[in-house]
Amino acid sequence: MPDFIDLSPAAPWRELRVTAQDAAALDPKTGRTMLAQMALIRAFEEKVLDLAAQGLVHGPAHSAIGQEGGAVGSALAMRPGDEVNGSHRAHHQFLAKALAHVAQTGIDPEQPFEPQIRDLAKKTLAEILGLAQGFCKGRGGSMHLRWAEAGNLGTNAIVGGGVPMAAGAAWAHRRAGSGAVVYSYFGDGATNIGSVLETMNLAAAWKLPICFFIENNRYAVSTHVAEVTAETRLSARGLAFGIPALKVDGMDALGVYLAAQEANRIMRAGEGPVIIEADLYRYFHQNGALPGSAFGYRTKEEEVEWRARDPIEALGRLLAGRQILGEEGFAALRQRAVALMEEVAAELIETAEGRKRIIPALWPEESFRDYGLRGDLSEMAGARYLEQEAFPGEIAKGAKFIDLVADVMERRMATDARIVVMGEDVHRLKGGTNGATRGLSQAYPDRCLGTPISENAFTGVAAGMAADGRVRPVIEFMYPDFMWVAADQVFNQIGKFRHMFGGESPMPLVLRTKVAMGTGYGSQHSMDPAGIFATAPGWRIVAPSTPYDYVGLMNSALMCDDPVLVIEHVDLYNSKGPAPVGDLDYCIPLGRAKVVRPGTKLTILTYLAMVEKTRAVVEDLGVDAEIVDLRSLDRAGLDWETIEASVRKTNNVLIVEQGALGTSYGGMLADEVQRRLFDWLDQPVLRVTGGEASPSISKALETAACARPSDVVSGIAAAMAGQGLPLAQ
Repeated sequence: MPDFIDLSPAAPWRELRVTAQDAAALDPKTGRTMLAQMALIRAFEEKVLDLAAQGLVHGPAHSAIGQEGGAVGSALAMRPGDEVNGSHRAHHQFLAKALAHVAQTGIDPEQPFEPQIRDLAKKTLAEILGLAQGFCKGRGGSMHLRWAEAGNLGTNAIVGGGVPMAAGAAWAHRRAGSGAVVYSYFGDGATNIGSVLETMNLAAAWKLPICFFIENNRYAVSTHVAEVTAETRLSARGLAFGIPALKVDGMDALGVYLAAQEANRIMRAGEGPVIIEADLYRYFHQNGALPGSAFGYRTKEEEVEWRARDPIEALGRLLAGRQILGEEGFAALRQRAVALMEEVAAELIETAEGRKRIIPALWPEESFRDYGLRGDLSEMAGARYLEQEAFPGEIAKGAKFIDLVADVMERRMATDARIVVMGEDVHRLKGGTNGATRGLSQAYPDRCLGTPISENAFTGVAAGMAADGRVRPVIEFMYPDFMWVAADQVFNQIGKFRHMFGGESPMPLVLRTKVAMGTGYGSQHSMDPAGIFATAPGWRIVAPSTPYDYVGLMNSALMCDDPVLVIEHVDLYNSKGPAPVGDLDYCIPLGRAKVVRPGTKLTILTYLAMVEKTRAVVEDLGVDAEIVDLRSLDRAGLDWETIEASVRKTNNVLIVEQGALGTSYGGMLADEVQRRLFDWLDQPVLRVTGGEASPSISKALETAACARPSDVVSGIAAAMAGQGLPLAQ
């Protein structure tokens, strides 16, 4: 029989219990502020539920009544420079951090509330009601609250979706040496989300100063934690990753405060992340003002038991016992908090024809609908734009494409310390799997970061870095198909970030990836991502077809304050083309296409590796066709001036792309061309694409799945036949 040897975890897992000595040592000012904050948050949440019951809250009202102790206890332990983010149930966390910001010297529960507290309550309520006066100008509502100045990084409707971004902010703080820490709040349900666990692993490996704060309120909507998790003490998650973990009574604000102080000590000492699990209880259902028992998943007895442990009442009793605040003062505090919310709500609500309604003048204007989906590119004002034809220096004719990919990134990292490169194996193998990051890990070991195989986590971490403003991350996806692994961070978080939080929050991030059709890597490694990203709001897309263009477009991407997808192609990596000699600092404008071959009978719109393949076919056929290299592929970046000028001349359009029909970029482009330029078209827009199925491993099937020169010939033939012209001129 083998020997079984018990193993010890790499990090401690402890429960914190408040002692009588701790209660006696509570600083009176801290205790009074703690009580005042909880009373304000409780009154705020009650008013939200009241307005929701009247049909005045458009969307959900996820209250955290009963959970105030966790938010306030942890927020009061923070410094002004510390930051937080949270999930969809986060009014209490947002307010706790914001109250600490606007009242940094504390709140006296026996005095009238200061004007800045009133302003905070009004602006937060306005946001929840969807009004222009809100922190996100009405776009965020209840679930997307951001006030960066106060340390609120942004709350999140995707369960666990904001956790990777909090880790990115923590990385930025660690690199800056600020000593600041970040708290990411989430519930018991989120502890089963992959992005949360991936981020715990990465944060522990990189020793990031982030606290994973689990509000264990027992229920993910109506599903009890014991139904979905064998180990219901969720702080046990820390054992798997070597993260110190603390379990505390979340109904005891003092206990949470002490746990947060210990977590902060660990994080500020450079020892990495901490988990705090606060056992607490939401009094109401997932959404609205009814208790869980009304829906049958909780008993009334359970609810009564937890209400007897109310965090506000508990702290009130402690302060009364210490003669810090009496019962009359406690009651008066409650009345003032309720009155404040009544006054604030009255400034946003009016009665018309016997019914209450939002004051119409407070709604955002409809013209604000798309504002801030992307920035206005004003950050590009100092760019030196230079097309190849106007380049004053030497142009090397036979430069290897992949060398310029590596060279321009090295140049930018040498001139801009904000740039950080991250991805799988980017720090190994002489520049990753293709040599695109050659030499970077040697020159910049702290800024060329090899990541775990966890795209969702490291993409979200990069997003958090970018949102911080002190870092410009460049992510590499080894293959574009991996965007589906990281889809939440790519599309829900990064793409929507600026718009969702009011249109004024930059997201300067570059995502590099390569199209690998023709390499035999099969269905899950070979897609062209342009069609998917073009339909996802918020992203800019560039697709360079020459080494010269790659340098200029990458430089522009790294200046841009929006997220930019840079698509590369393996067919181009080993190809040779024109490249600058001794100058890697010029830019090519985002949103500028290029006519690479003039013609009068047919406009061919194409991009990436298909540019030269199409040119070769056209030259071989001798067709009078104009080829336009689109270069910028996002909706905002399509160069309609160049496209329209070409179509007005030729009156015929053929779109050529290599990838699969199902995720085709050309479908969107053809629709736009026909709607915009219908009057100048002599026939419908024609398209050349790959097959419906993704490329297979079999060389024969892969070849058949991708658009080939013979398909381009067929497409051109159809376009010429539609004009009654022969293929050869």
